[in-house]
Amino acid sequence: MAHLDPDRILSPHPYAEKILSKLQNSGYRAVVVGGAVRDALREKFEPDYYFDAEAADIDIATSAATEEVRETLPNFDFVEVGESFGVLILVAPDGKQYEVAQFRTESDYDGRRPGRVERTDSLAEDVKRRDFTVNGLALSYSGEVIDLVGGIADLKTKLIRAIGDPERRFREDYLRPLRAVRVSCDLGGRIEKETEAAIRKVAGEITSISWERIREEFFKVLATSNAEAGVRDCKRLGLLEGILPELIENEGVPQPEEYHPEGDVLEHSLQALGVSDKLGLQPLDKLAVLLHDVGKAEALRRNDGDHMGGHALIGKQKAEEIASRLRLSNDETKKLVWLIENHMRGSVLPEMRRAKQVKLVRHKQDTAASLDRISSRFGYFTSLLGTIIADSEASSHGVDGWLPVLEEFVGLLPHLLHLEELGTARELINGNDLKELGMEEGPRLGKVLGNLHEKIYSGEVENRVSALEEARSMVEDKT
Repeated sequence: MAHLDPDRILSPHPYAEKILSKLQNSGYRAVVVGGAVRDALREKFEPDYYFDAEAADIDIATSAATEEVRETLPNFDFVEVGESFGVLILVAPDGKQYEVAQFRTESDYDGRRPGRVERTDSLAEDVKRRDFTVNGLALSYSGEVIDLVGGIADLKTKLIRAIGDPERRFREDYLRPLRAVRVSCDLGGRIEKETEAAIRKVAGEITSISWERIREEFFKVLATSNAEAGVRDCKRLGLLEGILPELIENEGVPQPEEYHPEGDVLEHSLQALGVSDKLGLQPLDKLAVLLHDVGKAEALRRNDGDHMGGHALIGKQKAEEIASRLRLSNDETKKLVWLIENHMRGSVLPEMRRAKQVKLVRHKQDTAASLDRISSRFGYFTSLLGTIIADSEASSHGVDGWLPVLEEFVGLLPHLLHLEELGTARELINGNDLKELGMEEGPRLGKVLGNLHEKIYSGEVENRVSALEEARSMVEDKT
């Protein structure tokens, strides 16, 4: 029998402890369930693993019915998000939320949710409806780990095994196969054979659930340090074809071995994702890395098999479709699309004119952030730099592909600071200034103003006096 120090889990969550003790003292059974128990126990088995108790979600299961929970805890606010399923969200005075669910059995599933929920007094019956053995562990108020499904043994070996009949578990909720991949990535483990076989049987049903749920679970895969392994599992088990069919199109698409000894376009993309794991990129940036060459198969077809020119633009279009399907926010979509569209352009930063460099680096910059906080100030570009590093390291280019870009960016920073001290280009010169110098409204005014701003960005014009002198020269030049 395993034991944990309950204070290790509950001390950052004093109100969760109060919920447990109140229910216990009122004659109900109450336990902590789910990921918090799994991860706290994992810390005992893996010396290098740290359980962040403060960040953990503390979920509680109890023999009390929802109305009894309300009566027992009258000083808590309740969010009614799943009361018909026996679930309450309790809002503690400090604002933290805790899920409190009655022990229950579930039936009549439609592949997304149960059609029938019945209360039970048995923790054992409640655990049987859960997904995987490592998630079926419970912790008593005294610190006893309650294992009714063999979860401890599987956690020790990092084995992801469905509770009960795996195919039945997956047909209850078609998101569970993707969740199995995610839990495997979390643990750095593997999926048990029968569980894998069941995933293959139902993998084609993944798109029958909402894309919001798919996106959330897939992003959790990307958030782990084993995203490459997770996406490979998705492909191997038949899930990736439903989630990102555009990636599958790149399987078998050849690349010049001189630059890509790693293999075809899909293999390159997966290895680049592995680099992004090591870099610790954010999930959205990892998605950009995974999709950076998504347009290559289509580009090769359009170019009669001769080359893949234009693949970044095609990738941009495909990224827009993928973002829409995954229900990404507008901001997420804009960034994803920009990263894919510009991953080739960013790699030639040292060869660009200074004004072009400035515009690329300052795209969507956060002017409220100090230039000392580079990743905050230039969020889009630093994400692009991560994409370029991953792309280069997953090919023969290696450090030679990204180091010159990084060095050019670092060398550009003093100039960016100087530009900030000058103010914006529009503050130095604008359309009204050109009109006062005698230029009429029209296309030529816009062209001249654009040329002036480019000279400011390049450092050729550094103050308002020289900007007006340059403008006067351009106005007088009728060519």
